[in-house]
Amino acid sequence: MRLLGAILAGGQSRRFGSDKAEALFAGKTLLDHVAEAFRPQVAKLVVAGKQWPGLETVADIPKAGIGPLGGLAGALDHAWRHDFDAVLSSGCDVIGLPADLPALLGTGPAIVADIPIVGLWPVSVRTTLIDWLADPQNRSVYRFADHISSRRVELDVPLRNINRPDDLP
Repeated sequence: MRLLGAILAGGQSRRFGSDKAEALFAGKTLLDHVAEAFRPQVAKLVVAGKQWPGLETVADIPKAGIGPLGGLAGALDHAWRHDFDAVLSSGCDVIGLPADLPALLGTGPAIVADIPIVGLWPVSVRTTLIDWLADPQNRSVYRFADHISSRRVELDVPLRNINRPDDLP
């Protein structure tokens, strides 16, 4: 399976107070931690919703500012246009991504149960997501995952989602 890795980084970081992607943990930015975890697991890596040195950027669809599903829609569209089979996604603020995440998620669609933006999304859900986002009420990742019958996968080691500065270990 040819995977596109997508780091979703278009959020406003309101709870964090500054750009989470640039926050430092163990000497590296949070976004660089995600990129490092994803690189060996995917054929190509992109950042959705943010310019980042050394990585291609994809725009949120249908527009910026609608939340992580906009970034996922942009990544799925990019994957569809470039012949990828699926998108492996994570927010830019997740620490502890396992080195075998695609294998743990199995065939998609599948999400990590407690952090749903970490997931494996077949390109075949692209049109469904774009149609879903036409309704401004449809912004919940959990609701979309349920809409497409995604499996919720429990990981043996929990991931860390950094939403506030005091969430950093």
